[in-house]
Amino acid sequence: MGTDGPEFRRIIENHWLPALHAFKPDLVLISAGFDAHRDDPMGDICLEDEDFYWITHLAMEIATLYADNRIVSVLEGGYNPKSLASGVEAHIKALLGLPFSEVP
Repeated sequence: MGTDGPEFRRIIENHWLPALHAFKPDLVLISAGFDAHRDDPMGDICLEDEDFYWITHLAMEIATLYADNRIVSVLEGGYNPKSLASGVEAHIKALLGLPFSEVP
């Protein structure tokens, strides 16, 4: 299997975040690929809904710091209807500033 949530988060914190802080984007674009969910048959990344919520929150923090809260999210992938729905729900909750809660 592929990268799990904790390893994914370490990569984001150690590589992506420093690069984003150095770049200081004027606009944050999210390519929201939910095929990275552990239950999706197409991806080799094993993320949970909480990981999607977490990374969305980080993207929003970058948008707040450097892009005057300008953020665009585009759905890119997700091929398991159940995990697509729960991943998108977690993503939208983060965008709306709602707390994360397990999806039934």
